[in-house]
Amino acid sequence: MLYLVRRLATTIPILIGISLLAFLLSVISPGDPAVEALSMSGISEPTSQEIAAKREELGLNDSLPVQYGRWLGKAVQGDLGVSYMTKEAVSGEIIRRLPVTLSLSLLAVLFAVGFGIPLGMLMALKKNTWLDQAGRFLALILVSIPGFWLAISLITLFSEKLGWLPTSGYGTWQHLIMPAMVLACGTSAVLMRLTRAALMEALNQNYILTARAKGLREPSILSFHALRNSLIPLITVIGIYFGSILGGSVIVEVIFALPGIGMFAMDAIFRRDYPVIQGYVVFTGLVYVVFNLLVDFSYAWIHPQVKLGVKLK
Repeated sequence: MLYLVRRLATTIPILIGISLLAFLLSVISPGDPAVEALSMSGISEPTSQEIAAKREELGLNDSLPVQYGRWLGKAVQGDLGVSYMTKEAVSGEIIRRLPVTLSLSLLAVLFAVGFGIPLGMLMALKKNTWLDQAGRFLALILVSIPGFWLAISLITLFSEKLGWLPTSGYGTWQHLIMPAMVLACGTSAVLMRLTRAALMEALNQNYILTARAKGLREPSILSFHALRNSLIPLITVIGIYFGSILGGSVIVEVIFALPGIGMFAMDAIFRRDYPVIQGYVVFTGLVYVVFNLLVDFSYAWIHPQVKLGVKLK
């Protein structure tokens, strides 16, 4: 319990820093938020009186500390402001688009885990053979492929030539396959190499030697003994990866025209919709912090003998 309280307390400065960064985006960005808000309301050439009235309405005439305090107070209550583009609450817009990004993130993690961990296990089982060498070479290739190039290549192959998958948009689970493959590519390579390294270390432990002495087969030892005791580094990568995808799938969503949070944020950047940009930064930062906490707390669940907050000697 003490570790839980201490760990939660350490996230407070991080969250304050994230909120400060989000707020400063509207301050350091070029242009006047009042002018941008008026232009998205249909007033392309606002007068000085209209600009002054809008600045007063948005509270931009107050000092920066006062503006930040007011904005932070509302953000803590879930009020991230109103979008200039849609005239709707930013928090509501994010929640409305969250299912698309969440579905994409879950499928990408499923692909990365389903591809990376089994291949890593095979590489460990066949260490120093041609299969191991081929797996390491494949991991190097996967982690080196640029995401945008892979996305274009998949669209060309599976959509234009074979006609198996839709090019873009969202409506069915088929629309998520290629975007998820792009997101999963690099992480699957990381999981391959990490699984191999973790299993190679675990296979030299005494309990593995005991299992072999009992006559257990090598695949069984890998799956039920070595892998379980190698889960902590794998869970760390998977948890952080899922959090980063959930908050940072902008490029993939834009390429495949998925109406998720990333696409919404990119539209906001191009149109200088400051409340949306601020809300996106807060959301992505919060997601990343939450998943880091979940990863930490999962260690004791994976290995009950691991005590949270106690370093092993």
